Amino acid sequence: MSTTINPTASAAQQPIRSIPTTRRHESTPARTVGRIGVYVLLIVFAAFLLVPFFWMISSSLKENLEVFSIPVRWIPQAFHWQNYVDIWTQANMGTWLTNTVILSVVVTFLQVLTGSFAAYGFARVRFPGRDILFLAYVATIAVPWQAYMIPQFILMTKIQLTGKWLWPMVVLQAFGAFGVFLMKQYFETIPEELSESARLDGLSEYGIWWRIMVPLSGPALASLALLTFVRTWNDYMGPLIYLRDQAYYTLQIGLKTFQADPKASSLDALLFTGSVLSVLPVAIIFVLGQRFFIEGIATSGMKG
Repeated sequence: MSTTINPTASAAQQPIRSIPTTRRHESTPARTVGRIGVYVLLIVFAAFLLVPFFWMISSSLKENLEVFSIPVRWIPQAFHWQNYVDIWTQANMGTWLTNTVILSVVVTFLQVLTGSFAAYGFARVRFPGRDILFLAYVATIAVPWQAYMIPQFILMTKIQLTGKWLWPMVVLQAFGAFGVFLMKQYFETIPEELSESARLDGLSEYGIWWRIMVPLSGPALASLALLTFVRTWNDYMGPLIYLRDQAYYTLQIGLKTFQADPKASSLDALLFTGSVLSVLPVAIIFVLGQRFFIEGIATSGMKG
């Protein structure tokens, strides 16, 4: 039965023609095979990255003779949980952990504070030479730390900070061009009308930064805090260069001295136990802040 259309009828009275639909996303064998191949590659790549961590955790629960035994034993014959008690009694883990936490928290706080404050100036305050100054400041990211490592050490020595608590690392890492770049990119995504309205209401630039920009920049602040905390926690060269007193050693330099100790040459399992304890806090913080980290990186224009 055919449907006829009356040209004099209104649009509401016209019968509705049935339009054939086609399935655009039909699963073909080639597409299925390709998807399976991608999943297999991802699983292999993930396993390649996770094998060292699995070996580290497994070795932390072995006896010393089992760690480098031949053939290799991926699973210990008996789980020696006592290793996680012995590492605290045979090494100065408490002091190392305390120093690392203090250094990481202080540097992270200062980096977030100074980075967001300077980024607001570059993003919202207009002054002569702003773009040139920002470009020159960000260009320091491309300079490797090894290029100015010696001048920094000479500077810290001249102002007599070397060997005094954790001050050299705090002073050198409290400011960073990467944090300024990250926060500036995020500030520019916030509508400038908010700042203009606040200025009309009599709010100062400091008040706009603290009461408007900072509360709206949670994801970027979390990303910067996470990146700074992980970098400071895992830093080895800084403590190696500037720390002289063992009472101020961090986890990384402390585990290295424990490995070099002749009395600890046969305590390989405890060394792996200390490595697990060093990695565990960073892994927990990253898992808890992963959502904010991804959101902050994506919205700041840094995604690849």
